Amino acid sequence: MIAAYYEGDERIRIGECAPVAPGPGQAHIRVSHCGLCGTDLHVFHGKMDHRVTFPQVIGHEMSGTISAVGAAVDGFAPGDRVTVRPLDPCGDCPACRAGHSYICHKLKFIGIDAPGALQGLWTVPAHTLHRLPDSLSLEQGALVEPVAVACHDVRMGEVAAGEYVVVQGGGPIGVLIALVARSKGARVVISEVNPFRLKLAAELGLNAVNPRETDLVEFVNRETGGAGADAVFEVSGSAAGAELMTKLPRTRGRIVVVAIFSETPKIDLFRFFWRELRLCGARVYEPQDFEEAISLAASGKLPLSRLITNVLPLDGLESGFREMESGGEAMKLLVKCSE
Repeated sequence: MIAAYYEGDERIRIGECAPVAPGPGQAHIRVSHCGLCGTDLHVFHGKMDHRVTFPQVIGHEMSGTISAVGAAVDGFAPGDRVTVRPLDPCGDCPACRAGHSYICHKLKFIGIDAPGALQGLWTVPAHTLHRLPDSLSLEQGALVEPVAVACHDVRMGEVAAGEYVVVQGGGPIGVLIALVARSKGARVVISEVNPFRLKLAAELGLNAVNPRETDLVEFVNRETGGAGADAVFEVSGSAAGAELMTKLPRTRGRIVVVAIFSETPKIDLFRFFWRELRLCGARVYEPQDFEEAISLAASGKLPLSRLITNVLPLDGLESGFREMESGGEAMKLLVKCSE
């Protein structure tokens, strides 16, 4: 068993896995696959070094099989196929006491603040476990976490059947938001500039527009009879996306900010006043979002296999990050962590 250790300065060291025996309330997992996401790339680039204890195993989008459980673990046993909801809240801050532990003021994100899944054997709190059905492959099971992000975002956006939805940004989360919104019966358009992602979105049956070639505001108004979108999801994290998002919703429409902005963006607050728009942020997920994601993934309604553009061995992690940096023909990269 091996593990990938982030050592800072874009250095990844492949070494022996150092298994930790599960204590009370913990489970030991043989990790099958781990997906790479934008957060992992930010860690690799050193942007979260203040949260990392070196050397750190990172990664959090995963699937695997329980190999052992500690005392006081109910409902799970060795051999169970699982994924992990990688949140460890404090349980005592104002957010936790109000029932919003998933956005705990002192939240530990497992895979950043604590060791993650890019290793053969991984020990986690049992309260993070969600069971995977036998009908869902472990490869696709590693996509449950990003699908849960999309389920949470769409729920926060209150998307309903028949509504018109715009998703700004056609990366993995943007495409998954579009697919989940479509599963609710919404009409969806994705705004994206990457040719490969535009083509893939179109192949998935999604309406995809390049805002550098098509006036997105005119396009949405034409599609909606001049009304505008019911809901807009800002997933691009770009200054242009933040400026454009207020121009797209209908009167009393909704805007959901999903992206993390590296700099404070310029936002047209007059549009919020003029059209009585609503703005909300959407961060991570709750248990119900994971259960919905598992149900959707197992149902076959989401073309998850089409989103996987490469499966790498664990010792190919750094090349995976370089592939993500290139911004070319990549959507979702998975790492095979054990046989």
